[in-house]
Amino acid sequence: MNTSYKNLLITCCSLILVCCSCTDSAQTGFKKLVWSDEFNYNGLPDSTKWSYEEGNGCPKICGWGNNEKEYYTAKRPENARVENGRLIIEARKENFKGSSYTSARLVSKNKGDWKYGRFEIKAKISKGKGTWPAVWMMPTHWEYGDWPHSGEIDIMENVGYMPDSVFGSIHTGAYNGMKGTQKTKGLKFSDLADNFHVYALEWTAETISFFVDDQKYHVFKNEHTGTEAWPFDRAFHFIFNIAVGGNWGGKYGIDDNSFPQRLEIDYVRVYSDQK
Repeated sequence: MNTSYKNLLITCCSLILVCCSCTDSAQTGFKKLVWSDEFNYNGLPDSTKWSYEEGNGCPKICGWGNNEKEYYTAKRPENARVENGRLIIEARKENFKGSSYTSARLVSKNKGDWKYGRFEIKAKISKGKGTWPAVWMMPTHWEYGDWPHSGEIDIMENVGYMPDSVFGSIHTGAYNGMKGTQKTKGLKFSDLADNFHVYALEWTAETISFFVDDQKYHVFKNEHTGTEAWPFDRAFHFIFNIAVGGNWGGKYGIDDNSFPQRLEIDYVRVYSDQK
């Protein structure tokens, strides 16, 4: 969710949204747990695993390149905290440092970075028009250039005006929303904001596969044509956040009466296929 491509993405959602395009269950090769946060503590997120991206994106790219309306805070429990065994990322309607909304954007950069593996996040997402929760991954070192050339992996995204839909996406130099070539598929559920689901990604040297509750619904394959199509041979890290508004999330406005809204995460687990 790194640029204004979401404005283009929504125009093709009706073509790519699927109820079940692939029904394979998850692969079994990734068995060794190599990193996790079970959130079995209270207070601020574990600083040995999580950092914050703070601000509104200015002066470099205001609104984080998407015309988002929130200010991401740091070490502020109103926006990011652990309680009752869950990580809570909370978007709020409040004036803060020139913005009308606050939220949090947690990253594992330089504390949890991986090339290949199985990545599982058990989460319950926010709701309300104008919200844009996401669980995604970005390159730790931009070795192939600025976005989208070094890649982006969106494990789970939702926009509040489509409360029954979640999407998994890949962005590269060859395949991205600026060109209208992004690789995206989605699934429909009736209970995304009411119940937890396990959003998972399996990433190898040949494929990146997306799952919800072990249901595979999207596969992106290595074409072996170079890094413009496949920059996914470098380490990536997690980003968890709720954006407010933006080119995609705010396409139909923001319902201020719906706030506060939460992205709740029960656990994060990373598995390797190494014995």
